[in-house]
Amino acid sequence: MTQNLDVEGCTVREAAAEDTVCGVVPQQVAVPSDADSLSRVMAAAHRRGLSVTARGAGTALDWGWPPRSLDLLVDTSALSWIDHNAGDLVVEVGAGTPMADLNAALAAAGQRLSYDPVRLGGTVGGALATGVSGPRRLLSGALRDLVIGMTVVRADGVVARSGGRVVKNVAGYDLAKLHTGGYGTLGVITSAAFRLHPVPEALRLVSARLDSRIRAERALSALCETTVVPSAVELDWPASGPGRLDVVLEGTPGGLEARVAATVGALAPWASGEGPVVAEELPEGWGLLPAEGTVALVTAPPAQSVTAADWVREVSEAVDAGAHVRGSAATGALSVTFPPGTPADRIRLVVEGVRSAEGHPLVLLRAEPHVRAAGIDPWGEVPGLGLMRAVKESLDPGHRLSPGRFAGGI
Repeated sequence: MTQNLDVEGCTVREAAAEDTVCGVVPQQVAVPSDADSLSRVMAAAHRRGLSVTARGAGTALDWGWPPRSLDLLVDTSALSWIDHNAGDLVVEVGAGTPMADLNAALAAAGQRLSYDPVRLGGTVGGALATGVSGPRRLLSGALRDLVIGMTVVRADGVVARSGGRVVKNVAGYDLAKLHTGGYGTLGVITSAAFRLHPVPEALRLVSARLDSRIRAERALSALCETTVVPSAVELDWPASGPGRLDVVLEGTPGGLEARVAATVGALAPWASGEGPVVAEELPEGWGLLPAEGTVALVTAPPAQSVTAADWVREVSEAVDAGAHVRGSAATGALSVTFPPGTPADRIRLVVEGVRSAEGHPLVLLRAEPHVRAAGIDPWGEVPGLGLMRAVKESLDPGHRLSPGRFAGGI
């Protein structure tokens, strides 16, 4: 049954098929024009006991798991604004701001948010809600580490702020880290403040093809013994054939020469073919996950990242699942992508096989409908689940924010 949500500054309409969240169609869609109207519509939903899920550009609505109920979809796309303080290397931005717009605005001032998006067309709020960071998290930290302040609207409509717009102003509980990667289960993000970095003058990408796990491990070990301080060390481990290690170096043109030489020297003994190749730009699609198909995240201790990637390939080969592993070899955060339409029983065998190895937890970030329908556990064993449930109970005691989207059915 639809609700009469007459809220000042907020457009409310009947939901349509394109508003579906993991196969669940909401009853209504609310489009608040600003943070105040978002607060009012959340309060109205609270009084009526409605379940709510937030949406930015909608590029990650098929991430996570289907909500148990969904009465109201809150579209934050109108919360789009940028307040850039270039002198302090800080920006505050509305949750509905497209990441592309933010990056363009910062680049015009010679600065950047040191975060590689994993999806095209997403918004700042969506990036925060899903919380997955791309390759350059190695040097600058994950997206959540770049947040210095955040404003959210609670399930009852109350506006809550954490941190501030000054790097040294972070004090008390860092609630922003709870909301980053929380899939909107703890609150609706309205804006965030980030610390920034100057855009480096030059970049070099050193790539080496590696024919075996042993060679990849030795190449990575040799790289770790240098002092080159890369921005990213990305492992590409396809379903078959040789793998590749991509090392990103950033800095001044003069300062990069010795670092590139040291990187080439470390990788060359283990590389196949013509040896390491040096480029001055990142390839198209750098850091992006495929737009279709099931995607999982495997984490491992950095020293075991190559072993973990090779284990995924071994398990996948055994059941012909075609899994492709990419990710940060230096942080142990690896994505596993399956070709669209991969049968659910094969994905299930890979998921269970990878999880059977101690120290290689796997989470399904995005699952195709037939995979979700197969009843595969998307989260596996979740450390600290009791604490996570306690936080959920504290911030959303009615369990009305994206119920069931996150780990343990939170």
